[in-house]
Amino acid sequence: MKQPVKWQRSFRYAYEGVKYALATQRNMKFHFFAALVILALALFFGLPKTDILFILLAVTLMIVTELINTAVEKTVDLAMPDLHPLAKIAKDVAAASVLVTAAFAVVTGMIVFFDPIERLIQTGRAGVHPITAGTVWILLCLVILTVIAVQTRFSSKGNGVKPSLLTAVAFAVATLIACRVQDTLVALLGFLLATVLLLALHDKRKRPFGSLLLGALLGGFITVLAYYLYPM
Repeated sequence: MKQPVKWQRSFRYAYEGVKYALATQRNMKFHFFAALVILALALFFGLPKTDILFILLAVTLMIVTELINTAVEKTVDLAMPDLHPLAKIAKDVAAASVLVTAAFAVVTGMIVFFDPIERLIQTGRAGVHPITAGTVWILLCLVILTVIAVQTRFSSKGNGVKPSLLTAVAFAVATLIACRVQDTLVALLGFLLATVLLLALHDKRKRPFGSLLLGALLGGFITVLAYYLYPM
């Protein structure tokens, strides 16, 4: 049987490494999902070539540093199965590289998408209507009751993905702020805080990412629907 040439073996080994990281590393799954969303938004907004290059650079650096971090962690575990201060330092430094790259990706995304999102928000504010404190509480109650109803329906049908109530409320508030404020930067900061809450709540067993994401989408969708269909 003919053996694959050297470059084919190298490509196969590299592909196996990507598959392993994607299958076993929670952060890698999130990075791939975020990359798909960001690239889809880039196509949706029709970004210029220079902005797309910056987006691709940020996405590539994010995935590469996560792959290196995974390699460092496994190498340290192999060389030092027991707890050791130097092993901890090696893992912490590798994780720090991922954090720095993530910060670069976030800043790049905010700079690149700021103008397109501002135009989109300004268009959505056309015909804006006043809102009272009472309608805000009614909207939040609507989000909470809807999420509870969906959770109850899922719980009666087995172990489906149940939307998170906390992320639903957080993204409902962020969406409402984006609909009301005139400053787009404030709107983006609201969504950034909601996203930070989502990541902080993430727990593989108690709060899986799918549950948090479903709650966020549900809260944002209900808010937009209620805001533009009901004259608050």
